[in-house]
Amino acid sequence: MQEQDNNGNARELIFSKSVKAGKRTYFFDVKATRANEYYLTITESKKKFNQGEEKPFFEKHKIFLYKEDFEKFMDGINEAVEHIKANQPEITRNFSGDGDETKSENNPYTDISFDGGEK
Repeated sequence: MQEQDNNGNARELIFSKSVKAGKRTYFFDVKATRANEYYLTITESKKKFNQGEEKPFFEKHKIFLYKEDFEKFMDGINEAVEHIKANQPEITRNFSGDGDETKSENNPYTDISFDGGEK
């Protein structure tokens, strides 16, 4: 299968994997250059709505990652993920019909009562 890049050049799609994560979808696409060198594109796609319009649009952000950078990229992302796992305060997510509410176990400002009573 061939795709057009932003410059109108055809790039062969070798492999594709999509991952749905909440309101976002991530696409991992392996493509080949004209010289048949593989590279990875990572695309984040998020459905959005313009205020007052019913028809959604998709906001996309794309990263191109080349073979010579894979190891450094993976080292960086693994280090960042491990830092988050080790240092992020515990978060409890409560989902309601109108959207989601996030409550941090260590944040007293998330436990607010609007009815005048104690929590």
